[in-house]
Amino acid sequence: MPRLAATLAAIDAANDADPDRSEGAPAARLYGERMTAELERLHPDASEELRIAARGQHVERWTSPRAAYPEGREGYLAWRRDLGAFHARRVGEIMAAHGYGEDSIARVGRMLRKEGIKRDPEVQALEDVICFTFLRWYFLPFAEGRSAEELDRIVGRTARKMSAPARARALAEFDLPPALARHFGA
Repeated sequence: MPRLAATLAAIDAANDADPDRSEGAPAARLYGERMTAELERLHPDASEELRIAARGQHVERWTSPRAAYPEGREGYLAWRRDLGAFHARRVGEIMAAHGYGEDSIARVGRMLRKEGIKRDPEVQALEDVICFTFLRWYFLPFAEGRSAEELDRIVGRTARKMSAPARARALAEFDLPPALARHFGA
């Protein structure tokens, strides 16, 4: 698996340029490492393509700030759609440079653009990993200063993106308040 290791290292190298060092390391690299750790925990038998998609989920994300898009849900959705396309293209370039073929590059691109969520097991696995990474590492800082209603809405959306087995596992692994745990089936 030397080309997989080289590809993941190249994604890390790209993410090392992230200027956000608020946690002591480049934020995008840290996110990629956390995604990989969650993937290994949840899906230890993941394909190379899924491993690459997880590590590249936020490749160079800081280059497309949310503030560059209009406020509100429409602006947010446009930003997320554009990010998915950017991440797919950028990870595809890295994969091509390390010898991956068109089929593998296209497969990772579909995962990063979330094409087939709820229908494609690997796209769903990536989404579950994203949700676990958010809940484990980013939810508490994200929740600070937000109203109970806003948190309820966001947690509800997060839970709806997850597979039923992932929601059940989240209930077992996270100490969620009852008002939020209900979104996961409690």
